[in-house]
Amino acid sequence: QLSEDVERVSENPTEEREGEMEVHEDSSSVILPDGELGTTTPSLRFSKTCLKNVFSVILLFIYLLLMAVAVFLVYQTISDFREKLKHPVMSVTYKEVSLYDAPGIAFYPGKARLLSCKHHYYDHIPPLINPGQPGDIECTTQRINYTDPFTNQTMKYALVVQGPRDVKKRELVFLQFHLNETDQDFSAIDYLLFSSFQEFVSSPEKAKFMKDCESSYSSWKFSAGFRTWIKMSLVKTKEEDGSETVEFKQETSVVNYIDQRTKPRSDQLFFVVFEWKDPFIQTVQDIITANPWNMIALLCGIFLALFKAADFAKLSVKWMIKIRRRHLKRTRQVTNHIS
Repeated sequence: QLSEDVERVSENPTEEREGEMEVHEDSSSVILPDGELGTTTPSLRFSKTCLKNVFSVILLFIYLLLMAVAVFLVYQTISDFREKLKHPVMSVTYKEVSLYDAPGIAFYPGKARLLSCKHHYYDHIPPLINPGQPGDIECTTQRINYTDPFTNQTMKYALVVQGPRDVKKRELVFLQFHLNETDQDFSAIDYLLFSSFQEFVSSPEKAKFMKDCESSYSSWKFSAGFRTWIKMSLVKTKEEDGSETVEFKQETSVVNYIDQRTKPRSDQLFFVVFEWKDPFIQTVQDIITANPWNMIALLCGIFLALFKAADFAKLSVKWMIKIRRRHLKRTRQVTNHIS
């Protein structure tokens, strides 16, 4: 309305002056109190203009506050994104399978001898008929000699056995070893697990393959005079460079074996069972929770708010200056008219 009044005044200055002259002539014929003619209407206009200016200043401060908040949000968003890049979160997923790739079980029996090896299902292991005597070896086995990867001087002998595959039928592998003499107070056989027996079979350099496995995987022991039950679970870890490493987790339970042979023997018997714990392959990888697209969208929104607030502030300042100029112009017009 103020803009329309100013435009109307600028377009028809003659009519406005004539109207003012008529109002002045009419008012001269009326007796008014001193000062009422010159002060009533300008004071009301001045109070309205003052309120508008105060409101404009308050609005300008609100825009500046919003701009400050937007700048702080930009800084905080960029800082959080950089922090999340430095500290990725570990993600664990589980994949259910019905058949595992048969693992390889490498035994280091030393002077011990493998007596029997069988695959059983549904956790059913029949009692041994002739413990301590050679039995059936139904497992796929291979023997390999290679140099120790840590000393490069000592020769090591390993017996590699194919592990269980069918997790739905709860397939297990039961092995029996025999050690005739030992110079130690206790007897144990070392073993290690690696992810694929088929890779070992198809490898052109089996000695190098076993050296790499011994360097990469941990080794364990099982003792004589016990039935050791080992339940395996497979963990795959994805590295930052895209490579994948595989390791095994184990749950071991040990049960004492009661030797019921008629004659007391000085030899030692080893019994060990390998079985899969569950049908889930655990995959571990580091993920970055900060999504760059979300951050870009948030920054675009913040910068849009910044530009909008700056535009509003600019228009408010221009409007205040324009209102001030119009007020001064009207004041001069009233002063000239009175004079």
